[in-house]
Amino acid sequence: MKKILACAVMLLSANAFAAGDAAAGKAATEKYNCAACHGKDFNSPVDPSYPKLAGQHQDYLEHALIAYQRGVNGANGRGNAIMGAQAKPLSKQDIQNIAAYLHSLPGSLVLRK
Repeated sequence: MKKILACAVMLLSANAFAAGDAAAGKAATEKYNCAACHGKDFNSPVDPSYPKLAGQHQDYLEHALIAYQRGVNGANGRGNAIMGAQAKPLSKQDIQNIAAYLHSLPGSLVLRK
């Protein structure tokens, strides 16, 4: 019985950690016009130097958006003028939702050969 309870607690904790509402994330990507640069399917960016976002790990996407908010002068920040401006108005919940949505999309990234 204790093992079942421990497993249930672990599963609930994992679900709580994976916060974010993919439906709200889809609405946010439309509101902030993310597809203008990253492509309608988030697999075919308009410029090959822009990353493919579909299927990326949710935690990576969250960390990247937060780093763009911090900018080049912030600890662990990223310096890109376009993404910095796009990420600034995002709330923590927006970031979690966008990351959940993009993670849920089928991606064309190769993780292992």
